[in-house]
Amino acid sequence: MTAYTLEARLALAVRIAEEAGSMILRAREHQGFNQRLKAGVELVTDVDVAVDTLISQRLEEHFPGEARLSEELSPERALNTPAEQLWVVDPIDGTVNFAQGLRHVAVSIGWMESGVGKVGVVHAPFLGDTFSAAQGMGAFCNQTSIKPSEVDTLESTLVATGFPYDKTARKKLLPRLEAVLTHCQDVRRNGAAAIDLCDVACGRLDAYYESVSPWDFVAGWVIAREAGATVGHLTAVPEGVPADLYPEQLLVTAPKVYDAMALLLRSID
Repeated sequence: MTAYTLEARLALAVRIAEEAGSMILRAREHQGFNQRLKAGVELVTDVDVAVDTLISQRLEEHFPGEARLSEELSPERALNTPAEQLWVVDPIDGTVNFAQGLRHVAVSIGWMESGVGKVGVVHAPFLGDTFSAAQGMGAFCNQTSIKPSEVDTLESTLVATGFPYDKTARKKLLPRLEAVLTHCQDVRRNGAAAIDLCDVACGRLDAYYESVSPWDFVAGWVIAREAGATVGHLTAVPEGVPADLYPEQLLVTAPKVYDAMALLLRSID
């Protein structure tokens, strides 16, 4: 079996993500995809499944036998039994955006070793952005080095978040949203967590908070951390679950406002 360096893993992940992005662009152009609701609330298209299958095949070609956690093909893997080497994939982050013709859509591919996120690629085909990072090597957008903003007050902090598909779960999020709207510059809800994380990484946004699924955030989390953003959780990570895989109560910000954002959001529990 080939022993891949982090650089080689990153380069292959970029290549696979961009191939998947080309498939997404073609699908949008031809508008020939079917839609259905998963678990009664979450939109999925046959393009999600086709792109996930492509990525899975490519990963198996290059990294045979390495475990994969993927939204459409293997979402049932337990958080507390992560593999030694694990690929975490979201074939289309922003499926509703994709189906509606919006541009905030991304392919997200992350790689973890021993519970630590070490490679992240987020490719946004309609925006023309490919974000990439590997542990200790910095973070990049279209091969240009990126870093988070220098914002140092909540009043100047532009915040991103999202809301669950289940409408009954949204009401309890409103007090936090009100607090952010009251104390921060403004809120953006773009509908693709992976891109939100990368936008914090490169300074387009200053903070992001949300509870998501592992495939939504692992790659963007690595990119944000490598860029110099501060990443963490608003609540304790359960014992035995890697922090880099735990998707609840995420907070990722420019370094100078992390503590203030955490204090604000925790005060609304």
